Amino acid sequence: MKDVYIYDAVRTPRGKGRKDGALHEVTSLALSKGILNAIKDRNGFDGHAIEDVIWGNVTQVGEQGACLARTAVLASDLDEAIPGLSINRFCASGLEAVNLAANQVAGGAGRGYIAGGVESMSRVPMMSDGGAIATDPSIAMERYFVPQGISADLIATEYGFSRDDADEMAVESQRRAKAAWDDNRFAKSVVPVTDLNGLTILDHDEYMRPSTDMQTLGALKPAFKDQGEVMPGFDAVALLKYPHLERINHIHHAGNSSGIVDGAAAVLIGDKEFGERWGLKPRARMRGTAKIGTEPTMMLTGPVPVTEKILRDTGLTIKDIDLFEVNEAFASVVLRFEQAFGVNHDVVNVNGGSIAMGHPLGATGAMILGTLLDELERSDKEMGLATLCVASGMGAATIIERV
Repeated sequence: MKDVYIYDAVRTPRGKGRKDGALHEVTSLALSKGILNAIKDRNGFDGHAIEDVIWGNVTQVGEQGACLARTAVLASDLDEAIPGLSINRFCASGLEAVNLAANQVAGGAGRGYIAGGVESMSRVPMMSDGGAIATDPSIAMERYFVPQGISADLIATEYGFSRDDADEMAVESQRRAKAAWDDNRFAKSVVPVTDLNGLTILDHDEYMRPSTDMQTLGALKPAFKDQGEVMPGFDAVALLKYPHLERINHIHHAGNSSGIVDGAAAVLIGDKEFGERWGLKPRARMRGTAKIGTEPTMMLTGPVPVTEKILRDTGLTIKDIDLFEVNEAFASVVLRFEQAFGVNHDVVNVNGGSIAMGHPLGATGAMILGTLLDELERSDKEMGLATLCVASGMGAATIIERV
């Protein structure tokens, strides 16, 4: 198996995923085209140099349907001989795209790939594609389906996390994100979104609320309490699966959960020969990739077992990892990860996360991998792990090592 390297990673800013968001008038195709062109132009390779574009996008309907990856290739400056593959592993789609590309390169199926993803949540609403897991009683009842917010609160209840625990983490995410932007830590990777005339539409993460404090969050009502308790409520379904719990403690709300945003990200993956051919210096080596299925009612605990798996597969230990990016889908997801491995929050999401900056579903995995790479370089660290929880009970992870 060949060594696989990351040569570059870029992303758009995240725009608010609403009609008044800066990127609402920019389609997922336009976001994809822009970021594909950016990674090509930055690295100076010919349009035919890439074997494939593997692109995550979760809600694959309407303008995000019909193999958006291939459409984006045709819209971009890449050669039309390059195919495109759209994938959906829910929230981990962007990271899974990178992992698939890396494993293709490792196996000799091409020397260079672009992988990443996109989501325009303001234009293509989350869950507008439906899905049997939530709507077909033959599977939903059998597997005790509940919405993700109930799952997040179930994690908090099972593992003993309070509302204050979650809110404190959310306030810190906002503080860290502001500090990172103030310190220009994202300057290497963020590519502004421009219009047809080259004028800037958005050049910063629009969703952030740096004035957030404990008092602000304390005034918010739990977002999933009614959904869980009002009959017929989903709490009763979850408690059938977890009968040792008396009740579910609803601690999550908009302020300590990930934000709905628009955005795209891409990672340039290749073997040693690819870099030599185009005069590129590798920034990191892919040390391992992993994915796993987990219990689908609690659903969002995937980062724990998938991290255990990737550490076994690579022969590494948790102490070998210098920095962690654990997607902040909900505060309890990160709190559980830190609890399970005894990891200090000082080395987790050090530049903030999706609570502060938002979670553009199909792009987030590639975004946090790029953030991890930038921070390893900035802080002169060696090894980093990126991981995400995934809907329906899955997890994905990647370990990279600076070259």
